Parts: sequence; C-alpha cells; structure tokens
Amino acid sequence: MRTRPIGAMLSAMTAIAIYSAKGGVGKTTLAVNLAWAAATRSSRRTLLWDLDAQAAATFILGTATPKASAREVIERALDPGEAIVATATPGLDLLGADASIRGLDAVFAALDKKRRLRKLMDDLAKRYDRIILDCPPGLGDTSDQVIRAADLIVMPIIPSTLSRRAYEEVRDHLGHQHKGATPILPVFSMADRRRSEHRAAIAAEPGWPVIPMASAAEEMADRHAAIGAYAPRSPVAVAVTQLWTAIERRLTG
Repeated sequence: MRTRPIGAMLSAMTAIAIYSAKGGVGKTTLAVNLAWAAATRSSRRTLLWDLDAQAAATFILGTATPKASAREVIERALDPGEAIVATATPGLDLLGADASIRGLDAVFAALDKKRRLRKLMDDLAKRYDRIILDCPPGLGDTSDQVIRAADLIVMPIIPSTLSRRAYEEVRDHLGHQHKGATPILPVFSMADRRRSEHRAAIAAEPGWPVIPMASAAEEMADRHAAIGAYAPRSPVAVAVTQLWTAIERRLTG
C-alpha cells in the first residue's frame, strides 16, 4: 500500500484515531494524553471518544454519568450530546464507553452502514476542533469504520524486532481493504531504553516518535487525570507534548 507521508496530510483534519491491532500497547494512555494536550497545549475544543468497551479512558476522565448509552449514540437513537460529559480539563469533553458496546464489530455489522462513524464524526466536528478516538484492538468492522472516519491513525507499537513487521501487516491490511487509506503514524510506545531489544528497534526506525515507559503513567487511573496534569515535566509528558505539537503543526499547515 502507498500511504501519504505525514507531511502531506490535509490541514482540515479533525479526527485522530489511536489504534492498534493488539492490546497492551499503551493505546489508552496515548489517547488520553494526546486529547489533554490538544485541549491544553493547543486550546482546541477537544472530544475524546472512547470506543473500547473496556472503558479505560472513560474511567480515567469520566466525571459524570451520561444520559445515554454508548450503543444508542452509534445506532443514532439520539443526539451524541446526550452522552457527552465534560471532564475536569477545560476544553476537553468525553464521549464514554460502556458495556453496551461489547462486541462492537457485531453492532456495526448489524447496522450495515459502512460510514456510520464518519457521519457521526461530521456532526461532532461542528462542535469540536479535534476529536480523538480511543479504538478497540483488532481488525474487523470497527477498524473499517475507524479508517473511514479518521483523518490520521496513530498506531502505538511496543519496540521489538517484530514491531516493523506488525506495523507493515496492519498497514498492508488497511491498504488492501481501503484504497487511498488514511495516513498512519507509527509511534513507539512504552519504550524502555534499558532493554537492548527496545534500543535496537528504535535505532532501526529513527523517524518514529518514541513515548517512554514511565511509572507516572500507572498513576492515571488513581488520579483520574492525564499525566501532563500532575507530572508535566516527566519524560512521558514531554514526549506526548512533542508528539502532539508535531501532529498539530501538520493539521494546521
């Protein structure tokens, strides 16, 4: 598949999907912190949409119980605004996940609307400058919906000798299923430079952003906040801010 280089993305981009075919790669940590950076560092009206039924992002940032279920929003049974809640961060709202979207692939398949998420995104884009999608792992109907809805896919990958292969497999799958597919930005996540395998993988892909492993990330669930809110000088917070700045620069230029 031929993908557009990151510098060639459209300036009108609003939707950014944090996606990986595998779980346990720091996806939710990255989604929450990029959404926080969008709202605080760029002063963007930002929505974090949690599409993962495990609802980790919802647990971290949720401050109120929504009036509607996540499935009702996807089925367009009501206005998404009924399910959106404010977070403790000014400018950052949350469209949370819950048990109603377990088996989300089956929900989308039953709807038989290939661009359902894109249409919902178009409505939400009128209210927000940046929409961050925390996506469930796997390849299926949900990932197909995300590809059609997002303007950029940020793919966290654990540094390893197989990391490039994992990225290429997903990239090729997306390209095979979707011609002219959404640009993909691979990001080394949970990187530990003390490990030789991680150092070797990072050295092999010097252009990929790197988000380090950090104990500060483990505190997010207890503090119910992004790392930048309580440890702004930590290496992981600095790395996320740098990543967001690079993304935003391309969104606006």
